Amino acid sequence: MAKKPGQRSSKLSVYLYIPNIIGYIRVLLNCFAFSQCLTNKILFSFLYFLSFVCDAVDGWCARKFNQVSTFGAVLDMVTDRISTACLLVVLSQLYKPGLIFLSLLALDIASHWLQMYSTFLTGKASHKDVKDSSNWLFRAYYGNRMFMAYCCVSCEVIYLILFYLAENQTEKLVDVLSNNLQKISLLSLLIGTSLFGWAVKQIINVIQMKTAADACVLYDIDKKHKN
Repeated sequence: MAKKPGQRSSKLSVYLYIPNIIGYIRVLLNCFAFSQCLTNKILFSFLYFLSFVCDAVDGWCARKFNQVSTFGAVLDMVTDRISTACLLVVLSQLYKPGLIFLSLLALDIASHWLQMYSTFLTGKASHKDVKDSSNWLFRAYYGNRMFMAYCCVSCEVIYLILFYLAENQTEKLVDVLSNNLQKISLLSLLIGTSLFGWAVKQIINVIQMKTAADACVLYDIDKKHKN
């Protein structure tokens, strides 16, 4: 039996879901963080990472308070993608060759956009639903929350450390990484433990982009056959 309009949750109530409010806070944190990135590295790094931590908190709140929403999922992904993209653009200006970071940005945006689009085409409720994928690594990534968290955190840690280490706009990426990996320090330990997760995340982005593109092509073929 259809619910009466008065029984339905109003649009405002969805906008004011606890996880969505946390999402708005994340947007504000990132805006303020990037306004300080060229003048206060420590403050920027703290605010940026705090926003990243809030990403996990809003997901927990959504499940805890039964406030999972499509709007919240889109807000979450858009905030993630834009914040990472902005940081990669900054890094592209601090290191040579900057094209590396711009290529990572393009891969990240393209793979997630295609994945979201193919999700709606196939009628799935979440872009993380990849149970039907034939790729074991892709299934393991989205099927194991801890593994996915490790890979995502590794990427952000690597990018933040590179930002913190940059002293001028002529740094060579390979030199900075090799010099710090040779030292015994907390930063070298973080870089060493994060490189694997970062690499897996990039592989997942490639797999995700190819899988999503295939889903779009199959949708077109099925649509053509039906007509």
